[in-house]
Amino acid sequence: MRGQVLGALWLVGRLLEQGPKSKDKLCSLHEPEVDCISKGKARVRYEFGTKVSLATTLDGGLIVGARSFPGNPYDGHILAPALEQVEILTDTRPGLAVVDRGYCGHGVETTRVLISGQRRGITPALAKLLKRRSAIEPEIGHMKSDGGLARCPLKGRSGDALFAVLCACGHSIRKILAHIRALWDIVIRFILGIIGGARLRFHNQ
Repeated sequence: MRGQVLGALWLVGRLLEQGPKSKDKLCSLHEPEVDCISKGKARVRYEFGTKVSLATTLDGGLIVGARSFPGNPYDGHILAPALEQVEILTDTRPGLAVVDRGYCGHGVETTRVLISGQRRGITPALAKLLKRRSAIEPEIGHMKSDGGLARCPLKGRSGDALFAVLCACGHSIRKILAHIRALWDIVIRFILGIIGGARLRFHNQ
């Protein structure tokens, strides 16, 4: 109990001493590890939490990688660890990664990286893949609204890492179930069409 009180007093002292331009600002007393992430958007200028990198397939949008990066690192520095996680989970090194402009200066050499807005060496096929980059934005929105990624109930950096993976798993499971429902609907329609055709032939006879 005494240790908790001393820890709380230390956090309060740290909060009172920090200034507008201080590094490693304390943004939350109950979650000291939280980071202030600049979004650069007029509607939401800042978000408070832990940066999470998501990797999806270009075709189906299935999540194949979800990794938290505490400390709000530069986006270009997290691409290599994110691709490493994808390789570990899928047992396949990605041959192509399509990212936004924030990943300039990534330093990745083992995987070809296409950056949004890139013009040099872009063929029509690669330009089509670049357009698929925007498809991840609605996936992130669904994970935040439907999967609860916007608010992590688990404490600490380990909780952030675990919750990111759980949200990614839940999102992929929802997409798989949606594909199964669509396939089942096609099968049912096909069976009903066969039954309807058989009944029509029976009445004609």
